[in-house]
Amino acid sequence: MARSSPTRTRLERSPVDIGWCECVDLPELGLDRIRAKIDTGAATSSIHATRVKPLMIDGQLIVEFWFRAHRGEPARKYRAPGVEQRHIKSSNGAIELRYVIETTMILGSVRWKGHMTLANRTTMTFPILIGRRALRRGFRVDCARKWVLGQPEATDR
Repeated sequence: MARSSPTRTRLERSPVDIGWCECVDLPELGLDRIRAKIDTGAATSSIHATRVKPLMIDGQLIVEFWFRAHRGEPARKYRAPGVEQRHIKSSNGAIELRYVIETTMILGSVRWKGHMTLANRTTMTFPILIGRRALRRGFRVDCARKWVLGQPEATDR
């Protein structure tokens, strides 16, 4: 009787090719196809958030925040499990104390539970930034390409 081969780990699989910008899903927040910048220079992923408010619910830190998923849509309130507060060096070099949430992320065929900092990204083009810690799950970034995994909705480019 032939033995079945063991399940291959993510590291044994070929990396998923992505461009410098892609759409990411955050199913626990009910968010699909959100435009994200892929940033190998940033350690941690980040999501645009305003009106950030920590809450203790049944002894668990929950962080409430407002987020606008797509251009032209109003901001909505979201809640996610909080992990901690962390000092993060922002794109302008300033050190900021940010809340960190944990949520499931999906990029192409890869799904993982990861951390995202909550940051006001109003001045940034992309509401989500995917950093190195997420990318080490098996992605290869081609900085000359974008939307390798599919174009965003026409109304959100």
